[in-house]
Amino acid sequence: MIRAGFKWMFLIIGTMIGAGYASGRELWQFFGHESGLAILLFTMLFTVSCNVILSISFEQQSKHYLPVLRTIVGQKLTLIYDGMIILYLFTTTVIMLAGSGATWQAFHFSYWVGILAIAIPLVLVFVWDIKGILSMNSIILPLLIGGLLYVLILFSVQKELSLFTFGEQRNWTAAFPFTALNILPLIAVLGAIGNQMKHKGEVWIASVGSGILLGSISFIYNNSLIQISDDILLYEIPLFAILKHYPYEMFLFISMLLWIAIFTTAASGVLGLITRFRSRLKGPLWLLALITIVLMIPLTSFGFSTLITYLYPLYGLLNLYVLSCILLYPITNRYKMD
Repeated sequence: MIRAGFKWMFLIIGTMIGAGYASGRELWQFFGHESGLAILLFTMLFTVSCNVILSISFEQQSKHYLPVLRTIVGQKLTLIYDGMIILYLFTTTVIMLAGSGATWQAFHFSYWVGILAIAIPLVLVFVWDIKGILSMNSIILPLLIGGLLYVLILFSVQKELSLFTFGEQRNWTAAFPFTALNILPLIAVLGAIGNQMKHKGEVWIASVGSGILLGSISFIYNNSLIQISDDILLYEIPLFAILKHYPYEMFLFISMLLWIAIFTTAASGVLGLITRFRSRLKGPLWLLALITIVLMIPLTSFGFSTLITYLYPLYGLLNLYVLSCILLYPITNRYKMD
């Protein structure tokens, strides 16, 4: 049960920590100064949301997200939000592909070499069906989390940063759109694994573990970004502003971690999409993944930061209704049972 709980926890974190998050761009877009309370609220909201989604998925033993979505938003709105999830997963996976291109460009490779470098492994990982992506997450996510925390803590120690500063917390409302932004991919991915969960305890381990871990990383990361706020505008990827005084080897190491973050989220996005259409489009998962990625590649030319700047805040606002439904679900569900 514990091992399975950690497996789902890594799936959640792999879905969350993508190019936008790991690069610092997404965190800075929503948080920044006076956001300690906002990040604490996000931790709580995220934990509850994961718990509710996983519980519904487990109870329904779902193979894709549609039954979970129907339970959360109701029959009438399912069609609208189903369309939004498909669009969200498609566009955010395009963002991950573009992020891979931008990362490889930093090493003077062609942008399209960076695209192919992620597209080919994305197809191959689905040769082993869903087990392939779960095995991959359990191996590379600890490396990603450990590496990111190492760099952020090292930066905090060298700059003698205080982690806990008490002052005005006027940005606390940012917790809601930031949590909402990440709700749709969670429904999509966690809805695909309901039939693979065996115990209710797995739900608690995955939701509480992922909430605490992501909340802690977000807090330390945001605190580091505040110290270099004047430099962030000069960088496509804010994390590189933290690394500018470090040796080239550190830049290389972080670029590798950033690419891993991009890959795990792209894999989660593709998983959500192809499990949704698997019953209609007969064929192995790797073939469905190949078709999906081929359709995405032409759209990557829009650019990484441009896509994040316009799409992420828009999705965050549109998803607030879904977040409110999830948070109210334990109350409304108990009322229906009574």
